[in-house]
Amino acid sequence: MHTVLVHLDEPPALAAVGIGVHGPAGQVDEFLLPDLWQLHLYGYEADLTVNGTPHQIRPSRVSLVPPGTEVRYRYRGRSEHLYVHLRLSSAGTPRRVPVIQDAGPELALLTTQLRQALAVWPNMAARAAAEVWAALWRVAQLAPPTTRDTQGAHPAVAAAMALIETRLAEPLTVPEIAKAAGISHNHLTRLFRAATGETVVGYIRARRMERARHFLRATTLTIPAVAASVGIPDLQAFNKACRRELGAAPRTIRAAQITTDDARPAASQGLRQESINGLVKGHT
Repeated sequence: MHTVLVHLDEPPALAAVGIGVHGPAGQVDEFLLPDLWQLHLYGYEADLTVNGTPHQIRPSRVSLVPPGTEVRYRYRGRSEHLYVHLRLSSAGTPRRVPVIQDAGPELALLTTQLRQALAVWPNMAARAAAEVWAALWRVAQLAPPTTRDTQGAHPAVAAAMALIETRLAEPLTVPEIAKAAGISHNHLTRLFRAATGETVVGYIRARRMERARHFLRATTLTIPAVAASVGIPDLQAFNKACRRELGAAPRTIRAAQITTDDARPAASQGLRQESINGLVKGHT
């Protein structure tokens, strides 16, 4: 897993904010949080594996891992990091964010925001959530968003994207897409990553999940019909994919849309206004 889809139009619901201390009790930790996102800001070097994908932890890097994702840390001694465990709404437009990336010049502000959240948690939960919300937006904007605009892309990439879009409901493999585009598997992989910043498989998964989200929120199609329409007819696999990529189960995504259409909770409106008028303005 290299990227995740996050929805930031609504404030997060925090479950825990703290400083994690690892290493002294063992050099390896393996775990998952079934229902919670994990936001970590690191100040040490270590090895991280997210759903089987290896990543390098370095000082100033920040990671965002979705619920139900297996992570494996291999430490190199005592290791401390700021962490937040949270829930995200499925409302709004999804943004694709790297699982782990360097905070760069935003490190100082991110550190300040998370430490401020820690300082007021749990006595001022709304203030802590507002700080974390602003930090999440900052994390989401560290890397420029990828685009599906094929204008100017290599013709083979444009052909591959068009094929993927018309066949999302069908089984797809990279070799057959490459063959249809008239190039080799390896060549398509290289061109695709250069053009979009992600793998062909990752792009297919993202497009399927974006379409699933649309069908769940904008139509009354049954969940099995939605699953079949995006090429994941196995309901267990579809449910797992929604939790991993969209942050919630299909029924939850649909229910959240109904709730949003009826009326937004007053508390969320108040928190949003506090963040917009205060914290976000103050940190940008």
